Amino acid sequence: MSDSLIAALKRSRELGFLGPGPVEDHLEHALAFAGAISEPPARALDLGAGGGLPGLVLAARVWPSTQWTFLDSQRRRTDFLAIASADLDLSDRVRVITERAEVLGRDPDHRGVYDLVVARSFGPPAVLAECASPLLCPDGLLVVSEPPDGSIERWPEDDLPLVGLRAPSQRQVGSANFMVLIRNHDTLDRLPRRVGVPAKRPLFGLPDRQST
Repeated sequence: MSDSLIAALKRSRELGFLGPGPVEDHLEHALAFAGAISEPPARALDLGAGGGLPGLVLAARVWPSTQWTFLDSQRRRTDFLAIASADLDLSDRVRVITERAEVLGRDPDHRGVYDLVVARSFGPPAVLAECASPLLCPDGLLVVSEPPDGSIERWPEDDLPLVGLRAPSQRQVGSANFMVLIRNHDTLDRLPRRVGVPAKRPLFGLPDRQST
């Protein structure tokens, strides 16, 4: 499966879904997500799954029993993910969805059901937090790949309850830097807001915290 996974990531690179650097480095970084948490999740979602990182790698190489949802808003990317999942014999436990996160977060089949949400290059903290939190079950984990010089100040503890999260902790796994946050038990009826609103009017990170 290792050769098939590398081939899938190389195809992702050819399609323009992966950034610069050796494919093997992308693979290693994706594997590092597993080192940021203590036990395998039963249900996990890759938010902005894009070119298959980290979800495709984690599903193929790390957690053989986890049920996965790969979410991306771009059809070209989800078409690739569906084909790659089939090629890696993952179709029985991977569901690929083409949709905006703000919409899926209101879907009762997905709202509040995931033990883990992972994200790599999805968006700034406030946008990512608002889109991810409604998908998590209480005490579920959000694990975010952070810039090498990213600090915990990007995730202000006093503001995180606005998006249903608590207890931010920064974890280093090899050369990879992650932020791990826990979903609280609030219902968050008003979140996520309409498509595009989280990015236009973030709930933290800017002086104006007004929402709709």
